[in-house]
Amino acid sequence: MNLTFLVPGKAREDFLVSGYHEYLKRLSGYVKTDLVFLPEEKTGRGNAAEIAKALDKEADRVLSRLREKDLLVLLDIHAPEIDSQGLADSLSSLSSKRSNIVFCLGSSHGLSDRLRKRADFSFSLSKMTFTHYLALLLLLEQVYRAMKMLAGETYDK
Repeated sequence: MNLTFLVPGKAREDFLVSGYHEYLKRLSGYVKTDLVFLPEEKTGRGNAAEIAKALDKEADRVLSRLREKDLLVLLDIHAPEIDSQGLADSLSSLSSKRSNIVFCLGSSHGLSDRLRKRADFSFSLSKMTFTHYLALLLLLEQVYRAMKMLAGETYDK
């Protein structure tokens, strides 16, 4: 299984970058991983038309990186929440269909509906709001937890 994480923008906080590296290192014992930061569009004053245009440009960047056989998984605040076991079960099911899974996080304004239409699976981490940089760290930890669960290993609760 190959996992790619696509994120708009770039985290600058040392504690987040350090956390990313730690979980990517841990994940490397289970799967091949890649973390890709894509440019985040500026939205000027942030009116609805500017935001929609920015989200479409971000979607273009994501879609241009996907191959037809890739499975796209979205972190989406509008999707259902799942628990850790649900994520592990979903990854197991998805990986049985195809070996390349691409996780995509939205920018500060969310995701384009074009990405939602292309997605093979979507879920929300929580009803709480997180920056996409913090959501990435939480996602990496949860994917690592899922890999341990799928391998029959324990993980501290």
